[in-house]
Amino acid sequence: MKTFENNGNIKAKLHENILEIEIFRPEKKNALTSQMYDLLTQHLAYADESTSISVVYLHGQDNLFTSGNDLSEFITPTQDAASSAFEFLRVISRFKKILVCAVGGQAIGIGTTLLLHADFVIASQEAKFQLPFVNLGLCPEGASSLILPNIAGQKLANELLLLGDFFNSETALKAGILNSIYPKEELILEGMNICKRLADKPYYSLLTSKRLIKENQQTQIQKTIQNEIEEFQKLLQQAAAKEILNAFIEKRPPNKDTFKPIQ
Repeated sequence: MKTFENNGNIKAKLHENILEIEIFRPEKKNALTSQMYDLLTQHLAYADESTSISVVYLHGQDNLFTSGNDLSEFITPTQDAASSAFEFLRVISRFKKILVCAVGGQAIGIGTTLLLHADFVIASQEAKFQLPFVNLGLCPEGASSLILPNIAGQKLANELLLLGDFFNSETALKAGILNSIYPKEELILEGMNICKRLADKPYYSLLTSKRLIKENQQTQIQKTIQNEIEEFQKLLQQAAAKEILNAFIEKRPPNKDTFKPIQ
């Protein structure tokens, strides 16, 4: 049986043909580091190549999914830190197996955009979502600038991506991000029940059907992801993003003079 490398913050366990992955860093609101991204990517890559795995189940706890990127890594970003997050997005966007996600509590930034690549997403009634990229002086990632307008409609996508406010499970359901909403105490078990139903389907029929559903969008999704990465990296070097991220770490209001265009 495959033994999965875990670092305490990413826990992986095989249940016959279901790979369960738990994000576990509650003391930091499950914020994702480059090491955590690397492990997630490794687990997804293994599942994609394994003929014994048909479903991956990704979740946090019943009161927390992930607060997104560990912003401390963006203050003095390294090539490794950036490339780990971007590689994770590429892998999850091309993932061939079925991906089920259960969201309890906060799903911020990439915690929400990764859901756009999942096949089934459920959330608790208390879950909160946010796409705060513009608020951080950055831009959407994970092809969210393409996928969200397509599934939510342009006006709602504008509201979620440009205002960057928190939104609840009902809005996420309306936006097409979720399949359904469950009570908090039932969430993690219900997600596994969905995984078991899917894993019980004929292997080739299940995966061929997913491929047919997604393949016409793949070229545009990959192009959008690359365009977003290039713009994200440019904005990360701008004064506004640097000031906002430093202000966040230092727990102070940002100097909004940096938000203005250079004259």
